[in-house]
Amino acid sequence: MRLKNKTIGILVGPGYEDLEFWVPYMRMQEDGAEVKVIGTKAGGIYTSKSGGLSVESQIAANDITADQLDALLVPGGWAPDKLRRDKNILLLVRNMNAQEKILGFICHAGWVAASADICKGKRVTGSTGIKDDMENAGAIWVDEPAFREGHLVWGRVVADIPDYCRELIAALG
Repeated sequence: MRLKNKTIGILVGPGYEDLEFWVPYMRMQEDGAEVKVIGTKAGGIYTSKSGGLSVESQIAANDITADQLDALLVPGGWAPDKLRRDKNILLLVRNMNAQEKILGFICHAGWVAASADICKGKRVTGSTGIKDDMENAGAIWVDEPAFREGHLVWGRVVADIPDYCRELIAALG
């Protein structure tokens, strides 16, 4: 129970990637963390990219602060493209970054980091579909399954979720 007494937020939006949400969500709980599902609004129902799974947000991004979280995770899928358009999501990410709290990004989640303007000069990874966007945001692209860059934890794609979760646990534990 390495994460006992840790509170972790996980963002959700329309078209989230099932496994990139549910596996880290359950893995953090398995290690004792309290996980809060955060969306653009409380009580929002979001359907996954595959259309097979839905999740309800417990809290809106404007109703939680970085002071209340030990970490914030951003799954991929199509959701990051929607989430990065919400000023409250970006403010939460920026505040987490300013406090050097753990931020986890996997696959297309890097779009949120780029829009929050927190990845300049940082090593990043994710789906190759966002490589140009990340480099244009000033990031240094690395093709590795998962790694930690300071307080930022990066995962590449679904196949790399085990490595991503190990990096998250190490960063938080």
